[in-house]
Amino acid sequence: MNRLWIENGTFVTMDDARPIIKGHMVIEGDRIQYLSEQAPTIENAARLDGRGLVFMPGLINTHAHSAMSLLRGYSDDENLQVWLEQKMWPMEAKYTDADARWGTALAVIEMLKAGTTAFVDMYDRMDIVAQVVEQAGMRGMLTRGVIGLCPPDVQTAKLEEAKQFAKDWNGKAGGRIRTMMSPHAPYTCPPDYIARIIEAAHELQVPLHTHMSESAAEVEQNVKDYGCRPVEHLDKLGFFSRPSLVAHGVHLTDDEIALLAEKGVAVSHNPASNLKLASGVARVPELLKAGVTVSLGTDSAASNNNLDLFDEIRLAALIHKGVSGDPTAVPAYEALKMGTVYGAQAIGQASDIGMLKVGMKADFIAIDSEQPHFYPQTEMISHLVYAGSGRDVKHVWVDGEQVVRNGICTLIDEEQVLAEAQRCFERLSQH
Repeated sequence: MNRLWIENGTFVTMDDARPIIKGHMVIEGDRIQYLSEQAPTIENAARLDGRGLVFMPGLINTHAHSAMSLLRGYSDDENLQVWLEQKMWPMEAKYTDADARWGTALAVIEMLKAGTTAFVDMYDRMDIVAQVVEQAGMRGMLTRGVIGLCPPDVQTAKLEEAKQFAKDWNGKAGGRIRTMMSPHAPYTCPPDYIARIIEAAHELQVPLHTHMSESAAEVEQNVKDYGCRPVEHLDKLGFFSRPSLVAHGVHLTDDEIALLAEKGVAVSHNPASNLKLASGVARVPELLKAGVTVSLGTDSAASNNNLDLFDEIRLAALIHKGVSGDPTAVPAYEALKMGTVYGAQAIGQASDIGMLKVGMKADFIAIDSEQPHFYPQTEMISHLVYAGSGRDVKHVWVDGEQVVRNGICTLIDEEQVLAEAQRCFERLSQH
């Protein structure tokens, strides 16, 4: 079994008992075998000098639409409904299998190089997405998102496809890939269709994911159509009877926050996308106070426009201070937890990932701290949150395998992906 000994490193563990350890970490196979200030007594290990590097758990992006990276910069500075219905959907309708493949590969490269080791992806052509994730060595929580604004036979076909995908890929790629079921949103899926998707999730024993309460207009529309707000609507349909993760949750009342806490629903906070589409600022301090698990997502590169989770961590630490007038609203360590520990909780994998701890999966990243913005080397957690970025990531490991070495992906041809992604966009934008 492969064994790696990292010596003389600084380890930001995200474990409250010992948040920072200066010393040694040993990886055996796909797990962390040893982590301590003292050097281990082992033989037959490859060694890595950790001086000048800060090691931390891989980041977890809990809401993405990877293949949409082809539409980065295609439509900016529009409100959500215009952006979605007039710009995104017409372009996405032209997507081919090749577009899905190279768009996903582009996103996967960007995420890995910026330190994201696990991500949630909701899209279609998910078999292709899963193949890319498997090849790149990444960890994925994948789901075929379904929009129900279509005739009943098309609804059924989409649902069957989503179920088949969830069955086929759950636990694949050595356990790196897991699956979910996803109605796109309460405003794009009729209630009876959402009920069928929930039933399928129970049958397959998988979690649920959806967009919820992203914009004020969407909440108003829900009240007009169904006589209640999205949280109550989904609750009545039984959505929260499965482990569930909702994206955005920007427009929530106190009662809704209390209900989400009671039902154990996780919320994926997408600060950059919500700011760019002027959807608003989620009530993250209140959610955290109520005991709701709040993780972080980039959303797609079409509404962000990058997939650097360090950006989201920094925004999560900053915007809630600005909005609330309370500089203690989301402290740096809490923001970092949102990108790691809480991300793992949100996708039901907290026993395996999100921390550096003996027995846990070896999903971790190395950051080059020998740079001006990490000096003076005082509060490393503060530096990572307020000064760091994905561009500081040097090495990345998933499941004990090095997938980024010196800033270059080891299992996927970056040059080819960039060229193919450019070609795909040029074809898409011709018509």
